[in-house]
Amino acid sequence: MIFSSYDKKEIYVREWTDVAEPCGVVQIAHGMNEYAARYDAFARRLNEMGYAVVADDHRGHGDTDAETLGYAEGEMFSDTVKDMAGIAKYYREKFSGVKYILFGFSYGSFLTQSFIEKYSRFLDGAIIAGSSRQNALAVHVGSLAARLGGLAKGKDAPANFVNKAVFGGYDKKFSDREFLSTDAENNEKYHADPYCNFVCSNNFFIEFFKGLNGLYKRSNAAGLDLSLPLLLISGADDAVGGEKGVGRLYDFYKKCGVKDVTKYLIQGSRHEFLNEREHFEEAFGQISAFIKRLPVRKK
Repeated sequence: MIFSSYDKKEIYVREWTDVAEPCGVVQIAHGMNEYAARYDAFARRLNEMGYAVVADDHRGHGDTDAETLGYAEGEMFSDTVKDMAGIAKYYREKFSGVKYILFGFSYGSFLTQSFIEKYSRFLDGAIIAGSSRQNALAVHVGSLAARLGGLAKGKDAPANFVNKAVFGGYDKKFSDREFLSTDAENNEKYHADPYCNFVCSNNFFIEFFKGLNGLYKRSNAAGLDLSLPLLLISGADDAVGGEKGVGRLYDFYKKCGVKDVTKYLIQGSRHEFLNEREHFEEAFGQISAFIKRLPVRKK
């Protein structure tokens, strides 16, 4: 489906909605350097539970921007959050009267953190996966590097320095220099996929770091609906967050006063736990249990 967003930008949305009388809807926000179709196995398992599933290819990704992978004009992070809100409103109305859950992974998890500060009225629960509360100093340094890259090379140019600093830092934590997952076959497929194997632009990182910088400000956190149930789930060995990063995020939401926040760490798992065959069932069990217990909240 092609969704016309608030600024008339055409956003590609993949649907797994062939479910008789769905009991709910799960909207997926994918990660950086990937796209919605990579969640096919996960979506089909949710279908088996009776849930319709939708996922957009974010700006600069997948079929939304296939010709300019890694780049889109404007404020890519905040614009994508607005896209997600428009999509949520559309499907919430299409599937009225059933629970609606947002699942955000990696980059999508940070989009989700922003989403729930602004648009939690559309949701009955949110799952923040492969995430963390990012270090403020690291965000500041990354933002500066991306801005300098934009000035030197242009906002649409690949942010090679920032990309190497970020992902090289993740990879060096493992002896096989592969932070993505413990599943070699998954890693090979990822690196061979042209919709994954690209470098995001300076503009992407400029806007991403800008978005991260605003997530934990008191003025933005004030928009949280403290009654919205949250599940924080990650691999215990995830270089993006892991035990410490997820712990910081959990503490942040608890201090904000969120009434129902749960964290779960998958032992032995890295970043893409949904694509690790040895960890998928454990992860899906936690996710499905969380979704099942959610009521449809009064709006």
